[in-house]
Amino acid sequence: MTRQIEFAGKSGNLYRYVTLEEERYLPPAGANYVIARITATGAQVLYAGETERLSAREWESALETARAQPSSGPGATEVLTRLNVRAAVRKAEREDLIEQHNPPLNTL
Repeated sequence: MTRQIEFAGKSGNLYRYVTLEEERYLPPAGANYVIARITATGAQVLYAGETERLSAREWESALETARAQPSSGPGATEVLTRLNVRAAVRKAEREDLIEQHNPPLNTL
């Protein structure tokens, strides 16, 4: 079953993301994505991004960077997505999540 995680933005909005099955067919649709370390106690946002086409797999380089970082304990690093067709909505959501979570890989 696909895992769903809600992330709160600085605005207080909640955004529901689902885990991405990396080997599955990806739609050519606009989406937001979060790379997070998932543990039993929750999820730490490592990177927040957005893309015009999820199938372009633009998130792969950020995922590789996240997985190469030394971890600070148990947990899996995963990609979670949320489909958003309109570019303005995607950009606003990304900024909202970055302001709230201050993901370390967004500053690299």
